[in-house]
Amino acid sequence: MNCEKQMSMLKKIQEMQFVAVELNLYLDTHPCDVEAINDFNCAVQMLEKRKKAYQDEFGPLLNFGFGGYSKEPWQWVESPWPWEI
Repeated sequence: MNCEKQMSMLKKIQEMQFVAVELNLYLDTHPCDVEAINDFNCAVQMLEKRKKAYQDEFGPLLNFGFGGYSKEPWQWVESPWPWEI
């Protein structure tokens, strides 16, 4: 397993989550800012792509819900988990 690549991909996911949260907070007080809405939608789309790429290569980010589907054998119990990196 390539830990450096896995850490890099997780960092990119975290960065995009930060962007999405910040834009979400901004939009809470500026709901008519069309440019910010477009930026938010772009950030969410990029976040989903990065999560999918990570999960395709390293397995689920979460054990249920938004974690996606598991390959065989059950991937969630395989180490390291995202927070262990």
